[in-house]
Amino acid sequence: MLQPQEIEVWYLLPAIRRELARAITDIHGKSQKEAARILDLSEPAISQYKKSKRAKEVRFTENTMKYIEKAAARIINDNSVLVKEIQDLCTASRKDMTLCKICRRKIKDLPLGCRICLEREK
Repeated sequence: MLQPQEIEVWYLLPAIRRELARAITDIHGKSQKEAARILDLSEPAISQYKKSKRAKEVRFTENTMKYIEKAAARIINDNSVLVKEIQDLCTASRKDMTLCKICRRKIKDLPLGCRICLEREK
């Protein structure tokens, strides 16, 4: 059985990277090469994220998308905040139930009313 932590690593983190890559290139006007350097990823990974060949099934709330755009700007200005920003986005995705939605689709025998990820934040 998949664990919520595996869901986070296999689905949520790539989706966060996808949206950060898009924000850095599309909103902040950086090249794919610059985005790869900023996010410490390969150029082909950035290309795949932008073409939705990776992490295509996860959709974020409007509020999370706004936060991602602001996080991208902070990361561009100071790359040392990359890990903190990604961690904050993971936390926000647990709180807004994005992770729960993924878990419900991927874990067949997930207990009804599962809130383990939210309890983890306490």
